[in-house]
Amino acid sequence: MSPPEPRAEDVEVALVTAPDAETGERIARALVEERLAACVNLVPGLRSIYRWEGAVESAEEVLLVVKTRADRAERLEERLLALHPYDVPELLRIPTRGGHAAYLRWVLAETGS
Repeated sequence: MSPPEPRAEDVEVALVTAPDAETGERIARALVEERLAACVNLVPGLRSIYRWEGAVESAEEVLLVVKTRADRAERLEERLLALHPYDVPELLRIPTRGGHAAYLRWVLAETGS
């Protein structure tokens, strides 16, 4: 009997910004090593314009695209907040609605307990 097809809703993608590549890599490695993420893509060259404490700010950042199990996303969030240097780190958890079954299976396997 073959394993059941993975459900897209069992996987989440989280978007996180970090102040630099070194910090992004440190966070990404910890999340993957702790099996809270199957994969983290680091996208350099991000420029953020935002309002902070009443002023418009600008900063160079790195975007982390984190793939995880939906049932581990809260633990990922807790760990991310502990690892992140920002007072208010960007973290957006996005449910998936579809995906390549083999990739979904891989994400689920790599983030299993």
